[in-house]
Amino acid sequence: MSRADLDKDPHDVAVMFDAVARRYDLTNTVLTAGQDRRWRALTREALQLRPGEKVLDLAAGTAVSTVELSRSGAWCVAADFSLGMLRAGAHRAVPKVAADALHLPFRDAVFDAVTISFGLRNVADPDLALREMARVTRPGGRLVVCEFGRPTFAPFRVAYHLGLEKVLPAVADRVSSNPAAYRYLGESIRDWPAQPVLARRVAAAGWSDVAWRDLAFGAVALHRARRP
Repeated sequence: MSRADLDKDPHDVAVMFDAVARRYDLTNTVLTAGQDRRWRALTREALQLRPGEKVLDLAAGTAVSTVELSRSGAWCVAADFSLGMLRAGAHRAVPKVAADALHLPFRDAVFDAVTISFGLRNVADPDLALREMARVTRPGGRLVVCEFGRPTFAPFRVAYHLGLEKVLPAVADRVSSNPAAYRYLGESIRDWPAQPVLARRVAAAGWSDVAWRDLAFGAVALHRARRP
């Protein structure tokens, strides 16, 4: 069993995701009671994609999110630094590339839109990753970050954090190919900043028109922005 620490050493995080890859999609669906499908669809809608546009799906894992984005008619590439995750999604017919979010292997201003779902908090330097995403996006291009957030309703927030501590590991023990990893994931969610803080960091990384939409009472949030 492998897990990463909250310092998010890239090698440790990649090894951890390699270890969860085999049953990653199933585990996510069980843990979210199927809401992961809805969140992927809402991410696609928030990006306002058009046929023929070029889209980077960063931290795409097994590329299930990339397939959803491709429904728009856009050309979408899945990028992830876990080779195990990319291999687990090899049967999905979308382009895939091994890539580090801190050093993206793409030219400046090559994408019309970029998105990252539930991956930004696992990057060693999220602010640098946001700047890299801005670098590879054309002026006027769009960003959507789908990430766990801070629930806005206090009683739900207490229950939610209790679920991260108790329920998530119990479910992962039964479903995941690497239950230890989900203990780190629960810790990383609790450690992640609230929506207004993340919005300020997105803006500081060079994005404009930053806004967010809370989902699941704020347990998940869609942050939207535009490249000036």
